[in-house]
Amino acid sequence: MRKFIDPVVTAWMGIATHKLRSVLTILGIVIGVAAVITLMSIGRGAQAQIVSRIESLGSNLIVVRPGATVGFGGVRGGQGSAVTLTYEDAQAIASSVDYIATVAPSYSASQQLVAGRQNTNAQVIGVTLDYEKAYNLQTTGGTFISDYDYQSAAQVAVLGSNVASTLFAGTDPIGQQIRMGHSIVYVIGVLKSKGEGFGSTDSAILIPLTAMQTMIAQPHTSRGEQIVSSVAVTMTDKSQSSLIVSEITSLLRTRHQLSPTADNDFNISSMEELIATISSTLQSMTLLLGAIAAISLLVGGIGVMNIMLVSVLERTREIGIRMALGAQERDIWTQFLLESASLTLTGGIIGVGVGWIAATLVARSGSLPTVVSADIVTLAVSVSVGIGVFFGFYPAWNASRLNPIEALRAE
Repeated sequence: MRKFIDPVVTAWMGIATHKLRSVLTILGIVIGVAAVITLMSIGRGAQAQIVSRIESLGSNLIVVRPGATVGFGGVRGGQGSAVTLTYEDAQAIASSVDYIATVAPSYSASQQLVAGRQNTNAQVIGVTLDYEKAYNLQTTGGTFISDYDYQSAAQVAVLGSNVASTLFAGTDPIGQQIRMGHSIVYVIGVLKSKGEGFGSTDSAILIPLTAMQTMIAQPHTSRGEQIVSSVAVTMTDKSQSSLIVSEITSLLRTRHQLSPTADNDFNISSMEELIATISSTLQSMTLLLGAIAAISLLVGGIGVMNIMLVSVLERTREIGIRMALGAQERDIWTQFLLESASLTLTGGIIGVGVGWIAATLVARSGSLPTVVSADIVTLAVSVSVGIGVFFGFYPAWNASRLNPIEALRAE
């Protein structure tokens, strides 16, 4: 046991004897590890925040949208620019596709809203009753659109949180009226904020789809079917996602009379696929941030090598005395390698503390979310020790190869 303990004790004695040099040696490692911890925690925090917002819509959600139009010269328009998806398509999905819980078609249009002296431009979305369940919406005041409101095409509205705060800052919007074009709608509810992002209704106003048809001219196909902007579908069994997408695709291609070689004139996306894609992208971004921060660790490693080479030069006589007293090459090599690894391990531990404090301050400032996880800490400390071993190898080998006689003559 002593054979293993003695080199460690000797290494720590060497570090303690030269305190200032040891502090300067680990400084680069501390900065490098702290940078890795901070940047990777910011990346992880951003990933967790975005995924959380998407999951708040419901991980069992599938959204069907119109495809892109093809204009003159084969130029394609933006996704959703085609007018190929209809209310009747939504009804067909609800009645023909298995494992479906809810189907919520909707139609949206941008409108100028006026309430008293306040006005704003917002997305007005005509919805069915199932829209609330499909997008997992909650009201903070009032109620959502009822069956009576829908059947009677009542001119009522549920406001997104941003619209409510813009039009009715400091006052209760429930029961207030909003002028929308030539029509008046009455506010019956305010939605809980979901944060800006995919599927967010914070900057929207929801009205019954039946009222949308009377208040805003909703286009129809040549067959008289009502055009919709999207169809939200929730599943009873998420494991059947691929089957459901396949059945919806087959159904819509048949209804839209597409030839076997024609592209789909609609687009289907599921929340699971979206979450997987975004998570993969953000993980790559997090690794990139970590790699950038790791450059400072590399610089710190070079500093460790320089300091260790200086240490060998200054302690040449000490090395000669140890060799004269019977120390083997491996003893000298082990001592200096342990010194290097111990310095970087210490720097890594301190760097973790500094990085955690920095990440906490960033999160508390409210500018960016951060997540300091065990794997980030383990990676940072492991890399710091690895750098100590890698960059300490040459100085340790150089020390072990000294000629004892020449080392004793050194001043």
